[in-house]
Amino acid sequence: MENRVVSAKELKAAKAKLQQGVVLSMRGISKSFPGTKALNDVDFTLRKGEIHALMGENGAGKSTLIKVLTGVYPKDEGQIFVDGVEGEAHIHSPQDAQNLGISTVYQEINLCPNLTVAENMFIGRTKNIRVHWRENEKKATEILNSLGIPAQANQELSRCSLAVQQMVAIARAVDMQCKVLILDEPTSSLDEKEVQMLFGLMRDLKNRGVGIIFVTHFLEQVYEVSDRITVLRNGELVGEFPISDLPQVELVARMMGKDLNDLADLEEIGQKKTAGEKVIYNAEKLSSAESKPFDFQIHEGEVNGFTGLLGSGRSESVRAIFGADRVTGGKVEVNGKKVNIAKPHDAMKAGIGYLPEDRKRDGIIADLSVRENIILALQVMKGFFHPMSRKEAESFADEYIKALKIKTASQDTPVGSLSGGNQQKVILARWLLNHPNYLILDEPTRGIDVGTKLEIQKLVLKLAAEENMSITFISSEIEEMLRTCSRLIVMRDRNIVGELTGDDLNQSSVMKTIAGGGQ
Repeated sequence: MENRVVSAKELKAAKAKLQQGVVLSMRGISKSFPGTKALNDVDFTLRKGEIHALMGENGAGKSTLIKVLTGVYPKDEGQIFVDGVEGEAHIHSPQDAQNLGISTVYQEINLCPNLTVAENMFIGRTKNIRVHWRENEKKATEILNSLGIPAQANQELSRCSLAVQQMVAIARAVDMQCKVLILDEPTSSLDEKEVQMLFGLMRDLKNRGVGIIFVTHFLEQVYEVSDRITVLRNGELVGEFPISDLPQVELVARMMGKDLNDLADLEEIGQKKTAGEKVIYNAEKLSSAESKPFDFQIHEGEVNGFTGLLGSGRSESVRAIFGADRVTGGKVEVNGKKVNIAKPHDAMKAGIGYLPEDRKRDGIIADLSVRENIILALQVMKGFFHPMSRKEAESFADEYIKALKIKTASQDTPVGSLSGGNQQKVILARWLLNHPNYLILDEPTRGIDVGTKLEIQKLVLKLAAEENMSITFISSEIEEMLRTCSRLIVMRDRNIVGELTGDDLNQSSVMKTIAGGGQ
């Protein structure tokens, strides 16, 4: 089907669109993998000088569509037309896409941190044996200045903030005459100020006529910067909408394929959450190699959370609780008994589970199967000299795949091939199988779709309300914290600067406390 002949009528229609300011037209794109149809007859149109959000839940087909466009995957059916190219564009590799003016900047920045900004902008692009670095630095400076990027050409890239590194990657793409710029989750690791810097650059490129495909899970950001939205669901096109014609609630409903009653369900469950009198975990002057000394406790059935800006010490605090970083001091009691938690295995024996902030680095083992990842914590507790039977492992995996609605072809599928939301569910299954009394969830919904976010939030509240599990929940999204937590510990500069409960659990109080204006 790859070589299907384009009809004269189709070619004429595509050319007409390109002449009307359309820089990219994808028609009838389909792509299958063994056991699944990732894309089914999907259309996508990008106009010059437009920021176009590509939205959908994990597994909706966004990444597959991008990979087809950039030549990572061959399409099974469909045509791609690019402004300036006569007839159908044939894209068989990322290099083909780049030659056509299609560039991608990924969430994980694919640059060399040990090289300078200028070296990163021009590396691999010099055809001559001799490299004129002085000329390249001069040209890089001109590009950086023209785009308003706050970096020096001779500055080592590792000394730049993540936002500036993203912007340097974008500058490299712009200098390579890109017509289509794909930004894949560019803001997931940025703070609010850095996001605004990036948005400023995106608007500048938009004014220069660059078409931008913006892939993100942050709904508020979509409405702040985008002109148009295309929604995918289960590999199919739901529709394309001007931003003004699709309210946020309706966008969520279209992404999920149902009416949005889930928030009401959350509020109903949330009303049931009441912390018990029993203190499950108590720490005094706990410190680690990465955290300052702090006091902390959590009651039975309580959902509390650490909040603060990026770098405030949220993750460092919970890593100290779990023994993931070297503990340097403090007194810890679990269920009223003094314990020594020097490493994660000590925490696990004390009934503590931990879903880490970086699931790819610290959570999943990508090459192992879904089943092997689910049973990992329980097997560690049993000891590797006492392996569980294959039948037992399959039974456990099957139970939690069904309970958490993990989308996987089979138990034997490598977990690294699953979507981000389903990887997160696998790690949750790992800890739920171990039945902890106290579960720490650090950014459990980062980078996953809104439907899965709501599922995880409901699960958290249900575990606390119905099973008396104590849960510490961390999220960069304050609204999500307010929706799930009955108590917030506010951090600034790796110090606890306040605690909020009851009527003080609102966005204004959180921001004032972070800024130093609250109690």
